[in-house]
Amino acid sequence: MISTIVLDVGETIVRDDRYWNSWADWLDIPRHTLSALVGAVVAQGRDNADAMRLARPGIDLPAEYRAREAAGRGEVLDETDLYDDVRPALSGLRELGIRVVVAGNQTSRAGELLRALDLPADLIATSGEWGVAKPQPEFFERGLEVAQATPGETVYVGDHPANDIFPTKAVGLRTAHIRRGPWGHLWADDTTSPRIRRGLAG
Repeated sequence: MISTIVLDVGETIVRDDRYWNSWADWLDIPRHTLSALVGAVVAQGRDNADAMRLARPGIDLPAEYRAREAAGRGEVLDETDLYDDVRPALSGLRELGIRVVVAGNQTSRAGELLRALDLPADLIATSGEWGVAKPQPEFFERGLEVAQATPGETVYVGDHPANDIFPTKAVGLRTAHIRRGPWGHLWADDTTSPRIRRGLAG
């Protein structure tokens, strides 16, 4: 029996369009260029952030995050960033008595912005707040702890095989791969690809 559903954030409940467009604008490169670089690193099974490293070799991403905040161009998240089916789906799950948790690799600021949306969720947390990120097993163990859930009764929903599917299976959770965003579409029918496995190991 499923008692808890844990959902990833980016390209699971939230569209990443604004995120990548804002980074392209900040780095002063065409949006299409950064979008294409994201697609390239996804196809290679690499981390999304490598797209920015390709666009700006040697970039210090934490420093750039701070600079954006200082310039008043930091993270923004509002209702328009949610996929249309998110609120109905989360509400439906809670009506069935299922605990709903949102937890993904996001900054502490993103956690604040998500909670401000008043989503129908029992808990919202991010890797930035926990100090541990996917695919580390400690991330999922922390999620189970705060949700007071057991692995066999918990499903983790996400778009990224190397971050969301393989590691959750490894700690005993059930999984659901969603076809959204570049990872979700590219790897939807090939979640055993050696490239994805290398991504998990790296």
